[in-house]
Amino acid sequence: MTSLPLLPDAEFHLDSQPNARPRLIGIARLAAAGESLRDGHNVEYFTLGTRSLLSRVVSNRNLPFTWAINPYRGCEFACKYCYARYTHEFMELRDGVDFERKIFVKQHAAALLRSELKKVKPGEQISIGTATDPYQPAERRFEITRAILEELALHSGLEIGIVTKSNLVLRDAPILRSIAERNSIFVNLTVTTVDIELARKLEPRAPRPDLRLDAVRQLNLAGVNAGVGCAPVLPEITDHPRDLEALVKAASEAGAKYVFANPLFLKPCSAAVFLPFVEEHFPALVDLYRARYADRAFLPKGYGQRLSQLMARLRQKYGIGGVYDRRSQRAHAGANPEQQLGLF
Repeated sequence: MTSLPLLPDAEFHLDSQPNARPRLIGIARLAAAGESLRDGHNVEYFTLGTRSLLSRVVSNRNLPFTWAINPYRGCEFACKYCYARYTHEFMELRDGVDFERKIFVKQHAAALLRSELKKVKPGEQISIGTATDPYQPAERRFEITRAILEELALHSGLEIGIVTKSNLVLRDAPILRSIAERNSIFVNLTVTTVDIELARKLEPRAPRPDLRLDAVRQLNLAGVNAGVGCAPVLPEITDHPRDLEALVKAASEAGAKYVFANPLFLKPCSAAVFLPFVEEHFPALVDLYRARYADRAFLPKGYGQRLSQLMARLRQKYGIGGVYDRRSQRAHAGANPEQQLGLF
């Protein structure tokens, strides 16, 4: 694994002129001190010193995991809808595009995790990749995710989930299988559409959806539980019943242990990138999107309920579970799959 030198504290010094910028603190200070590791293809990597790798999740969204691990800050996949762009704002990087062009590599990840795992209580799930993809291109060079998994393989009794859009996860199948021998682990491959051309527009630097589905197949054959998450579902773009049925069918044929879907939510920093994209590629929808997300990040509950009903019916049709549960796999009956979701 590549060693990443951390610049000394002296590099944080700011001029003491009266009109100097305010002194950065916390993670913004660490980010400003990061050493540039590569500059090319409009993407630059930086080191990022960090005092903690395991983050307790605080959210009103009733998420199924208690702890989160993100080996990187920023994500090169450049998904147009990505909700996590706001995380760069903590480092005083407020241009939404910075999230996909300035990638921060966390240092000493395995050593930090080793000392922090004692905080995890039985039954508390750890999710890897909640904000940035742990198998984005940076992982091929820096192997931070791999080092984290090697550490997890030394422990037992943990509940671990991984979220990714990359078939690079297959590289670590032996380690994942080793983890599974003494822990509960599943890998969630995100597939928002099986339409390769549309996926290339929505997720321009992510592996093709067919490659992700093949990764689901290969992981399950290797003894690692894997399924498909269709998240986010984009109203009037990827939510047509025929398109979602094609996705559920493909997930079932790939041997996915489960498939689920969640609708788009749009923070202001994400809307600043996503709405111009909609205006360029789906101009007939831009006014409707602007109206629906003008004063909210989430769609009305009714949309999510209709989506859940449709997905439940499709899961039942193709004999596939809805969520990964180490105790059971369940498919719930729902509404007619021909029902239109009706965003507006």
